[in-house]
Amino acid sequence: MNKRSILFFLLAIFALSPTHAVLKEQNIESTLSILRTELTNYHAELERQSGYMREQQSAVRDKLFNIMGKSNQNALMLYSQKPEYVFDLAYACHEATEQYADFKQNVQPFRLLIEKNNAEIARYDYLINSLSTMNVMALNRKAQTDKSVCLTLAVNIRHTLNDNINQFKDYIGYYQAIEAQLKSLNDYANKRYKDIQSHIFSNTGENYFHILARLRANIQDTEETISTKYFVKTKVRSQWDSQYIIGLFALIGFYALLAGLLNIIAVRFLIPKRFRTPAFMTRRTCIIMTSSVVTLALILGLIRIVFSDQNFIIMASGLLVSYTWLLGVILISLLLRLTGNQIKSAFRIYLPLMAMGFIVISFRIILVPDNLVNIVLSPILLVCTVWQWFAIRHDNKSIPKSDVTYTYVSLTVFVGSLICAWLGYTLLSVQLLIWWIMQLTCILTITCLRGWIKKWAIKRGYADKEITKTWFFHLVYQVVLPVLAVISFLLALYWAADVFNLSDKIWDIYREQYINTKWFAASILSVAEVIAFYFIFAYVNRTLKALLKIHFEQSDLSTAASRYTMAKNVIQVAVWGIWLMVSLAVFHIDNTWLVVISGGLSTGIGFAMKDILENIYYGISLMAGRVKIGDYIICDGMRGRVSSINYTSTIVEAVDGSVIAFQNSQLFTKNYKNMTKNHGYELDALEVGVAYGSDIKKVKQLLHDAIVDLKITEPGRDVKIILKEFGDSSITLKILVWVSVMTQGIDDGRILECVYDTLNKHSIEIPFPQRDVRIIHTTPEQTEKATAEASE
Repeated sequence: MNKRSILFFLLAIFALSPTHAVLKEQNIESTLSILRTELTNYHAELERQSGYMREQQSAVRDKLFNIMGKSNQNALMLYSQKPEYVFDLAYACHEATEQYADFKQNVQPFRLLIEKNNAEIARYDYLINSLSTMNVMALNRKAQTDKSVCLTLAVNIRHTLNDNINQFKDYIGYYQAIEAQLKSLNDYANKRYKDIQSHIFSNTGENYFHILARLRANIQDTEETISTKYFVKTKVRSQWDSQYIIGLFALIGFYALLAGLLNIIAVRFLIPKRFRTPAFMTRRTCIIMTSSVVTLALILGLIRIVFSDQNFIIMASGLLVSYTWLLGVILISLLLRLTGNQIKSAFRIYLPLMAMGFIVISFRIILVPDNLVNIVLSPILLVCTVWQWFAIRHDNKSIPKSDVTYTYVSLTVFVGSLICAWLGYTLLSVQLLIWWIMQLTCILTITCLRGWIKKWAIKRGYADKEITKTWFFHLVYQVVLPVLAVISFLLALYWAADVFNLSDKIWDIYREQYINTKWFAASILSVAEVIAFYFIFAYVNRTLKALLKIHFEQSDLSTAASRYTMAKNVIQVAVWGIWLMVSLAVFHIDNTWLVVISGGLSTGIGFAMKDILENIYYGISLMAGRVKIGDYIICDGMRGRVSSINYTSTIVEAVDGSVIAFQNSQLFTKNYKNMTKNHGYELDALEVGVAYGSDIKKVKQLLHDAIVDLKITEPGRDVKIILKEFGDSSITLKILVWVSVMTQGIDDGRILECVYDTLNKHSIEIPFPQRDVRIIHTTPEQTEKATAEASE
């Protein structure tokens, strides 16, 4: 390769530069001795490499002349192309621009080498001057000898470097001449590319009805063009002669037949019987076709290597390998996704598109003239469109819906291409077909990978496994495949443009800033990057939340829900905030106006959202550990369980069935009680009175044993019964018992019932207030007297 030889030569030149340095030694004598050794080694190295250098210089000169010869060849090819030979013109433009790009990228600039040598010569000039003016009176005999030898060596090295730089000047001249020629050729090729682009997206001046009206004259012109292009004999046999084209297609047909026969033999007779299952037998035909396509692709790759000096074969085999990839992807996708009966229907439904793809690739391989394309493309498209319609009507019920959708899109593309061709936009029609063929190839590739990965995940039960075991699967399924889908749209357009060798131009279109202002800039590539980053950050968001959920549940299950709620929101804000900042950077959005706007809005938003922000702050404080979901609290005399906590309010389900919403700021400032913060039990004080004269110690022991037997108190905390007071009619006992917060009301009732039953059982009186009522009976005379007095 040209670039490798030149690069190797330059590296050899750089390798000759001295790599050691003389540092300050003990004295001048030691320094001169070390310098003599360094210069002797470097001079010997230059002498030893002189013959090899001359050979390398000669090789570089030959390579530069070879580049110049190819440049002249590309110039002649490009300048001689007729405008109506669009395929030929596109190929010539591509060769010219490709050579210039390769030259600029891989040939190292010789000016840098000259600057390095100039610096080396200047350094040795200073060294020679220093050695020449050095006073030798204070030096011993050995040091004087070392000084003389160093001076002689430095002068010789300086002359050698000067000779090298003079030779490099000649190479610089060659380099500059080649660069100027390639640049001129590249500029002209870019102008012709613009002509091709305008020719694709502009009407040729005649629609197909006009062509049919002058069909006889058009056929005669086409015959003359074909005869001139393919069958005119020259003194020197061309690599693009019709015999080579016919021979290539004959060779392809032969190798396709050979590949088919080999795979038929291998599948029918060499496959062991244990692998010949019913499922295998129903797919056998598709397996043979798939393996044959793969074999043919390998053969085409070998042909391209063997005939590396045949430009036509290199170009044709490259396009045919791309086409075999399309066939292989379709067949492998059908083989992996469908049953044996479905494969036949699906193959028939994709066959029109595969046939049309082969026709278009053949047009590109043989560089068909425009007038022939204008005549034959519309009828071929009409036949393929009708063929596609009948295939859909006949086989759409026996294949998956996704394949039916793809074939309906194919039918739509056929119709659109047919309309373009009949209106005169023939090359646009070809571009549309190639784009959909390549896009469908990418879609089927991704669909096949997605289906296979999904089946593999189902088989391994990934739906029920934790993220720590499934993160890589989700990375591929949720990030890699969607990003590949985004990239596929760009690649499909790239490959479609490559039919006319416009692939470099399509990248310019992708990078073109269609919106380019001081504040904002966007291109197709930047939009694709932002979409790809969305899938990446969405995966990071989901993965981090799943990992934190596992961490919280393993560390403390009781507080996991509230801590996860807080962490989830923080992660979402952080992850999507970073994605937003990355997107702003991709679109080159100036932060100045964001700062100005945010500064102006922050004051107004701050006052307007004061209460909301306050609730958010207190909500974070509550979720940090003061209250968690499931806690049992008492607030404003209401008892209830916390059912949810968000950034604005806390929801409490009261014991009476009502639902109460407290604003976080209100709840934070209230004197609420968290009854389950520590252990979930609360101390209840129940009172009971017994009659005077009762055996208090016995009563306390009876009540203690009976309450403990209920097994509703907190383990580890004993029931305590103390004497509270001597009442008017009874001795009051206080029962101190720890009961569950969640069942406090029920437990209190059970304890009081147990106390009552226990005292009754042991005939211990529970006094209650009593009053004596005395009824006084009067005589009739007293009643009349009282009535009279009342009337007066």
